Amino acid sequence: MTKAVLGVIGGSGLYELPGLENVTRERVATPWGMPSGDIVSGTIGETRVHFLPRHDVGHRLPPTDINYRANIDALKRLGVTDLISVSACGSFREELPPGTFVLVDQFIDRTFARPKSFFGPGCVAHVAFAYPVSPRLVDRVEAAARELDISFVRGGTYLAMEGPQFSTRAESLLYRSWGCDVIGMTNMPEAKLAREAEICYASVAMVTDFDCWHPDHGDVDVPEIIRVMTENAERGRRLVARLAADFPAKHEPCPNGSDRALDTAILTPPERRDPELVKKLDAVAGRVLGI
Repeated sequence: MTKAVLGVIGGSGLYELPGLENVTRERVATPWGMPSGDIVSGTIGETRVHFLPRHDVGHRLPPTDINYRANIDALKRLGVTDLISVSACGSFREELPPGTFVLVDQFIDRTFARPKSFFGPGCVAHVAFAYPVSPRLVDRVEAAARELDISFVRGGTYLAMEGPQFSTRAESLLYRSWGCDVIGMTNMPEAKLAREAEICYASVAMVTDFDCWHPDHGDVDVPEIIRVMTENAERGRRLVARLAADFPAKHEPCPNGSDRALDTAILTPPERRDPELVKKLDAVAGRVLGI
């Protein structure tokens, strides 16, 4: 079995991961450009952990300008098998108030200004994405949340919007009518790219506000969001540390096949593949391309 290596992408408010030992920092170059920032690597217990702040330290990058392909490629190059995404979000449900952690299991992608695939002309691939998170990984996140008595809900649909502006009230009501549970700006195309890279993925969406649909809460209040986000981030750090401390030494195969997603996904025959694109896919798809 493959050794388990845990990756953590920290969202708004989560720019560092205390508790790491034997720490190193590395800016990992990729064929898709540079990732958001330095990847901080170390160990928690026996688990190897690689941490990347999605917006960079100091929240330098807005959602649209994050190089999602470089982030996922860099973590893949470092051997990450299981990836936890931690992000701030708005809530569409009364029963998901600020401070709640939602262990997302579905997504609706409404982003439109971001590259969404490692593949393209010269090497076409279609990965299955009906079930976008890895249930065994979510099981472990849930167990850690229970141990720490963190308020969470398992399951929920995350609406990914482009941003950087928040929703209009009409949009907020529309997404709520669709059955969405939370809204954010960063889990797409991140989750899609993790699937293409055969990395098991789980999302922890930390509720900061009620978006703008709620008649009793008015517009999104940025100072209040920052206050709640700070509290959420502290619990998010503890959650990740607890998860890593109990993580298995060997990678657990994904029931949804996310760690074998490319087995039958590539449609372009070898003689028709673009050698330059294939070269860029060395980390992401080397297993099936024979690189």
